[in-house]
Amino acid sequence: MPEEKNAAVVADALVQKPIVQKDNVQKRTGEAAFFDVDNTLMKGASLFHVARKMYERKAFTLSQAAGFAWKQFKFVMRGENMEDVHSVRDSALTLAAGITVDDIKALGEEVYDEMIESRIWPGTKALAEQHLRVGRKVWLVTATPIEVATVISTRLGLTGALGTVGEVEGGMYTGKLVGDILHGPAKAVAVQLVADREGLDLDHCWAYSDSANDIPLLTMVGHPVVINPDARLRRHARENNWPVYDFRSGRRAATLGLKAATVGGAVYGLWRGFSRFRGPRL
Repeated sequence: MPEEKNAAVVADALVQKPIVQKDNVQKRTGEAAFFDVDNTLMKGASLFHVARKMYERKAFTLSQAAGFAWKQFKFVMRGENMEDVHSVRDSALTLAAGITVDDIKALGEEVYDEMIESRIWPGTKALAEQHLRVGRKVWLVTATPIEVATVISTRLGLTGALGTVGEVEGGMYTGKLVGDILHGPAKAVAVQLVADREGLDLDHCWAYSDSANDIPLLTMVGHPVVINPDARLRRHARENNWPVYDFRSGRRAATLGLKAATVGGAVYGLWRGFSRFRGPRL
């Protein structure tokens, strides 16, 4: 299956670094948390910010940039539309042909500093940090290019990242993908491969996403959590009694089923998400 081939490629490209744990933190062997990025960890789509940065470097025209901006607006307002994501992906791949790996890594650092860091949802960040505090590994699982996903993971102090992999020859991108974009069922297959490699018990793992496209990923773990959901995922979560957080409005949509290990981070995240919309109180 195409998803299996792509997932194997992504799993082989898994970026992981050792976690330095405090002496009083017991490592949760076999447990981990997997976070989607776009509209789950951050507001909007990271790929669109990569396209914007490429425009600033005069990699394409103003009309192309306007198209990317419109798709980003729709993504923020309505959720994921794969036709738009694939359109931006195809354009970005074409424009990336001939660019060196080092340049893309540097671009990823700039995109994070200038466009992504300020768009991180405090509530989602708090949930990820809580998992780390209790000794779980935390990975990002995203259609975002692996170079950008790695920057986000590293800056947030997470375990590592799974992302879309571009083909490289002679230190330069060819404009093609290795496999395909890491999306939908491919995420679930990639996480299964990582679980097999890491000795994880998926019944004792968490997954977080905003999109119904990630239902295969959410249903494979024992603790699915929905963040800033699209309409279809919200209905699915309600039917299955999954925890739902909506940091877009700062309110908690539902909390049924949330385990004690995550409660502290969740409460903090909700407070942060609420306070940023209320403003300071005297």
